[in-house]
Amino acid sequence: MKPSLLLSSLLTIPVVLASPSPFPSRRSCQTHQLCPKNTLIVSSNTHPAANFSSIQAAIASLPADNSTQTILILPGLYHEQLNITRAGPVTLLGQTDHLTDPTKNKVTITWAQANHDNTGKDVDNVFSSVLTVAPTLESSYTGSGPTGYPVPDDTPFGNVNFRAYNIDFRNTWAEYSDGPAHALSFSRSNGGFYHCGFYSYQDTVYIGKLANAYIYNSIIAGQTDFIYGFGTAWIQSSQLLLRSCGGGITAWKGTNTTFPNAYGVYIVDSTVRAANATIAPSIVGQCALGRPWNSLHRSIFARTYEDASVAPAGYVDWMVDGIGDELLDLERLRRHLKTSPMLYQGSRSGKPV
Repeated sequence: MKPSLLLSSLLTIPVVLASPSPFPSRRSCQTHQLCPKNTLIVSSNTHPAANFSSIQAAIASLPADNSTQTILILPGLYHEQLNITRAGPVTLLGQTDHLTDPTKNKVTITWAQANHDNTGKDVDNVFSSVLTVAPTLESSYTGSGPTGYPVPDDTPFGNVNFRAYNIDFRNTWAEYSDGPAHALSFSRSNGGFYHCGFYSYQDTVYIGKLANAYIYNSIIAGQTDFIYGFGTAWIQSSQLLLRSCGGGITAWKGTNTTFPNAYGVYIVDSTVRAANATIAPSIVGQCALGRPWNSLHRSIFARTYEDASVAPAGYVDWMVDGIGDELLDLERLRRHLKTSPMLYQGSRSGKPV
């Protein structure tokens, strides 16, 4: 999916939501278990209608083809890591009575892991992920340095249409920033996340190379660089919750290509605020909107409310041994009229010099 197609799809959302198909079948499946034919049902509580007690077991049972597959997940707490490599469309539905309220989701998938173990041994960030969507293990690697892991050129594209509705993904490794701990790792795939929750402290959401992700009316919570990657993420009408401040909210790793690209993170009609009233006083003016991982960092905050937690400068430099590594041109941070206390009528963006 090209960025232009991603933008075009956003403009058609009201029409799609008002159409008679396919959303009524999705909604009836979530609320009354009236599901499309061959839908797999998962329950952690031995529900009589369930085909599986593990979500990953249901995923592993899907055919390795281009067919469309749906998995309905009944309410419960699921302690497992999910990995989707198939190319065919996959939809994960969390059962709920509150289809448009992500604060009332009844399905939680949780895992506790960072990119290191208790002995300090490091592994790639992807091994920490609650949910990974990518065609191969290598294609999901973050790697290190400003350009990340060199994914082989012959790597195939992954899932063409992944969707998740009303599911919370929680990485519970630590209640503070203790290294990358993904809730989501999404690479070389196209996908949408609707009314979901993503919770961690560092590197909560990773959108990898050639990935296109649309996140709508969802919650993303973190502390350090908690939205990062190489691909394209459009975050619409969502809540970004600051559990503390560290690094930046965004830390995008732009990719140099021989063709024009719009890789980056676009946060639109959303809110950026302290996660709760307890933390709010201690982080006033301390949280940066972003810091550049390399010279092609791109992040846009448009028509987005920012509470007093956000640093007045907006963006900060990426620091290496106390020295700014990628210096930001602050003149490029477009700042517009604001109210109560920061509601931008236009947008502001961060791009390195």
